[in-house]
Amino acid sequence: MSGLSAAYHLIKTGRRVRVLEAAERPGGAVGTRRVDGWQFETGPNTLMRSPPLNALLSELDLETAAINANALAKKRFVVKNGHPVALPGGPLDLLTSPLFGLGDLLHLAREPWIKPAETEETLAQFVRRRLGQGFLDWAVDPFVSGVYAGDPERLSVQAATPKIHALEQAYGSLIRGGLAKMKSARAQRANGAPPDKKGLISFPEGMTTLVDRLAELIRQSALGDIQTASPIAALERGSGGSWVAHPPTGSPIAAREIVLAVPAFAAARLLAPHNPELARLLDEIEYPAVTAVVLGFDRGRVAHPLNGFGMLIPGREQRQTLGVLFSSTLFPNRAPEGKVLLTAFIGGRRRPEAAEGDDDTLVGRVLADLAPLLGIQGAAEFAQVQRWPKAIPQYELGHLDRLRAIETENARLPGLYLTGNWKSGIAVGDCLQSGSKLATTLNPL
Repeated sequence: MSGLSAAYHLIKTGRRVRVLEAAERPGGAVGTRRVDGWQFETGPNTLMRSPPLNALLSELDLETAAINANALAKKRFVVKNGHPVALPGGPLDLLTSPLFGLGDLLHLAREPWIKPAETEETLAQFVRRRLGQGFLDWAVDPFVSGVYAGDPERLSVQAATPKIHALEQAYGSLIRGGLAKMKSARAQRANGAPPDKKGLISFPEGMTTLVDRLAELIRQSALGDIQTASPIAALERGSGGSWVAHPPTGSPIAAREIVLAVPAFAAARLLAPHNPELARLLDEIEYPAVTAVVLGFDRGRVAHPLNGFGMLIPGREQRQTLGVLFSSTLFPNRAPEGKVLLTAFIGGRRRPEAAEGDDDTLVGRVLADLAPLLGIQGAAEFAQVQRWPKAIPQYELGHLDRLRAIETENARLPGLYLTGNWKSGIAVGDCLQSGSKLATTLNPL
């Protein structure tokens, strides 16, 4: 998505752009499949609204096509001691939630008086210090599993959750910072400012709608072109500072500037002959394996009401599945009438081996975890498996220093630009915005 976004915005600046897409279709991991009345995503399942995304949707004429997630999506479940428990929806729920004990609440009450750290911390260190072990185990750990498929003992709080870290730096406290943000929002509403559209969205035809629209506009432009099934085998420097891309077959393609919107490990392979240190830095970014297992059932065979966004499974529960989305609850027309669709994720930084195996093994592994938690009876009547051997880049301790070093080394290769979800955020919205920003940084025509 970073590459498509960059191409779209570069064309708007008047540049001629050719997109070389390695796969049969553009969009990277973003894609939607439909099989026998079931509709599911092969990658990201939702978009989170933000002012930049809202503006882009309007620009692409997709605002009216967007559908909001079911209001039930505000409710999320976390497994504790083998049972799904709803995450607290507010302060009163927090006081009575079985997820947290008296010691956790007392630690939380001390949070405004805990001093900020002076050095980089892992997310686990940060949460333990400010909120306590209970909030790490039963709130943050499952969140990290659901978003990054990561390990909070390795992820950098500054890199992986910059907004949380910024609250501590700006206000000295997460609680004080949160209250200040709420007060500011109330003041804006009181002054008549229209509220920003927020929340999770998708489209009736799924996430591929966004990919297809960007690709359509690029192809329709006299300045744009997309070549699919066109991986790059090698890059070389051409005459006059240009770059030459060599596909496995066919003629080389020369360009004054090139944008590598590929995973860090793929960029490392292409750039090793030109800057070994840059390649080494890129190759240090970890990408654990994650497999998505999509399961369909008759509604009557799942006892749980599925009345939420999904269910996350903390590491302390010692299960192989990271979590599951209640896909047919989130958006309409994801399952045939009277059926339910679940999208589970398995593997990740702490258990990458769990993502391996044939389809039957993976489906069985996920069902063994989910059946007792959701009250599932019998086998799935629909099952699909999507493997991502190198799935989500991990923003681990030292990631920001590494990015600064990458920028320094990248500057030694004029005319070459790097973007991707390893750089400026892993969400689809982050990728769209990073592509847009990159388009403004290229040398003027």
